[in-house]
Amino acid sequence: MAAVVPRVAVIGSGISGAVCASILARNGLSVTLFDFARGPGGRMSQRREITEDGNELFFDHGAPYFTASNPVVLDFIRDWEARGLVAEWKENFGSFDFASKRFLDIEKEGVGKKYVGVPGMNSICSALCHDPGVESKFRQGVGRLDWLEDEETWSLTGLDGEHLGQFKGVVASDKNIVSPRMGIQPLLDLNLVPELASKLKEIPMRSCFALMLAFEEPLSSIPVQGFSFNNSEVLSWATCNNSKPGRSTNSEIWVLHSTDKYAERLIAQTGLQKPSTATLIEIADELFQEFQDTGLNIPRPFFKKAHRWGSAFPAVSIAIEDKCLWDGKKKLAICGDFCVSPTVEGAIISGMAAASKFADIQSCL
Repeated sequence: MAAVVPRVAVIGSGISGAVCASILARNGLSVTLFDFARGPGGRMSQRREITEDGNELFFDHGAPYFTASNPVVLDFIRDWEARGLVAEWKENFGSFDFASKRFLDIEKEGVGKKYVGVPGMNSICSALCHDPGVESKFRQGVGRLDWLEDEETWSLTGLDGEHLGQFKGVVASDKNIVSPRMGIQPLLDLNLVPELASKLKEIPMRSCFALMLAFEEPLSSIPVQGFSFNNSEVLSWATCNNSKPGRSTNSEIWVLHSTDKYAERLIAQTGLQKPSTATLIEIADELFQEFQDTGLNIPRPFFKKAHRWGSAFPAVSIAIEDKCLWDGKKKLAICGDFCVSPTVEGAIISGMAAASKFADIQSCL
């Protein structure tokens, strides 16, 4: 009689959850991944927009690229490069000083490798979420997690009340599942994990707004393909999306991110509810005006749209030593960039750590 393969649920399809799910499946576990979003990626997602004349535009409106120094993460990157999921972004980068209206510290090609997903930043997560042994269910949010003490399993319920199944273990890579946010209680009852509860008290997050722009012609006055802003209270950085490997070059595509202070001020005025279309139009105009105020002769774009990242970057790291949180009795792992560092590499390391916890006790599942 064939042995029953233990089932593990992974909640969240950002890079941390996707890496963890892929490793768990490779180790022989049956993995079901849930995400309320339309597709994978989290802040490594790619935005598809349709212009008024029906043309498609694609924006990496979250993480523009990532770097790595951890040897194991670099091994993953080499594997992803071999699979055609990742390429090095070989362009010049720098910083722009708003006070002097000059570019400073232009970093030449090859100084510090920067990696991007191909053909979009979400390509890595998309591939990992469809690795053999991983069943991914998008547009399927989890509404409740119940621990069944007698059966030593987790029972998951969807946002619509649908029973999603019972699992021997759970990986929560979405911080909103496990941590209170602005007075809203998490889906996980923290009384079930008293040893972890103190670390999961409201994890401070930094917000930001992304501005997506498309131009008919290249911005020839900008000598780099990505740069940070100094002495701007509004803009943090800007990148040219179409200069990345594997992107369409039909249009000049730029993504700008606001400073967290700018976002904090606006959210204090508008609240955490989803911004209205009118509000986002006003924000897009403000961000673009700051871009024009650089004096770089920025023309009017034919497409302009703002997006809010309400929980863009964790302000603290809650599991620097262990890289994830773990309740061995209940087989619950909590991973994400908020455990290690607010970077793609930090999220990958945390996902690896969560998978290793299950590898250590796999024979007991």
